[in-house]
Amino acid sequence: MVLRRMVIMSWFCLMILASPVCADQALMVKGMEAQKAGRNEEALKLLNEYVGRYPQVREARYYRALALNGLGRHKEALEDVDMALADNPHNINFLLAKGNILVALERRPEAILIYTQAMQCDPRSAEACKERGDCLAQEGQFAEAMTDLNKAAGLAPRDPWVFNKRGMVWFCQGEYQKAAADFTAAIRLQPDLAISYFFRGNIYRHHLKQPDKAIADYRKGCGLGSSLCCGELEKMGVKP
Repeated sequence: MVLRRMVIMSWFCLMILASPVCADQALMVKGMEAQKAGRNEEALKLLNEYVGRYPQVREARYYRALALNGLGRHKEALEDVDMALADNPHNINFLLAKGNILVALERRPEAILIYTQAMQCDPRSAEACKERGDCLAQEGQFAEAMTDLNKAAGLAPRDPWVFNKRGMVWFCQGEYQKAAADFTAAIRLQPDLAISYFFRGNIYRHHLKQPDKAIADYRKGCGLGSSLCCGELEKMGVKP
């Protein structure tokens, strides 16, 4: 009797796996995995097929929006994420995606509003704080940006981009020692973050008058593949 039940269950499971619905679900999963791995062309092809069959599945539209955004097709990405948000306006991931797409479209005031919505939905979202802070800084609202980035640093003390972005805000306000400290914190958290070596090197070179440290940073960044750092070494007549 037990063996018979096992045979029946095995047959049932095989039938489920072979069904068109399961095959379509696998299509979506493959598309999501491809997008997460940065294979946006592959993801788009898979998700186009899935969304064509199931246009009401918001998660699929969300991942397709991420793929489209990664391919520089920002307006199409915005349409998809708006569709995803239509039935779920408080989804934090959808809101963050929309904010990022609006930034890519250089529509920062709108992005700030979306990140604000995300923070209202989840006051402990470090990502929303960080991205809104960055947008505010780009709009010249440095005090407000610093408030957001300080909060983000408290919520996500292991995120190097929080400190990289806050370092830029300090830099824009002429606080060069504090900026260098934040870039150092970013590098400590992610030693291969080439852009932080570039920014810190610029501070050492142009503001703190420490050319040896600037050269060391540019060399490190250049070794990591930063054309900006390599360019600064060339300007200084220094070999990488």
